[in-house]
Amino acid sequence: MKLIVRWMLLAAALLLVAYLYPGVELKSFGAAMIAALVLGLLNTIVRPVLVLLTLPVTVLTVGLFLFVINALMFWAAAGVLQGFYVTGFVAALVGSLIYSLCGMVIDVAMERLFS
Repeated sequence: MKLIVRWMLLAAALLLVAYLYPGVELKSFGAAMIAALVLGLLNTIVRPVLVLLTLPVTVLTVGLFLFVINALMFWAAAGVLQGFYVTGFVAALVGSLIYSLCGMVIDVAMERLFS
C-alpha cells in the first residue's frame, strides 16, 4: 500500500515538474506513472554504478557532480519513454532538482503518515 501511494505521489510530482518548468513535458498521468517507475528503476540500478565510477570527479567537485548524475538519469528516462520529454541537459538538471525536492517532501510526509 505504502509503495503504491508513494509511486502515485511521485507521478504527481513529475506532473508538477512539467507544470512548473516548460522544458519538461508529460502527456498524461499514465505517462507520469510509467516515467516515475522508470526513474525509480534507473536510480536503483544504474545510478549506484555511475556514482561509483565517477567517485573521483564527485570528490573533486565536493559532491556537485551528483547533480549531473541525477540530471542524466532524468534525461535517460525521458529518452526511452514516449509521452515524457525533456528539451535538453539544462532542462533535465532543473527538472531533476525540482523532482528531487518533491521526492524529499513526499518521503518526509510518508514517514510521518505511515509510522
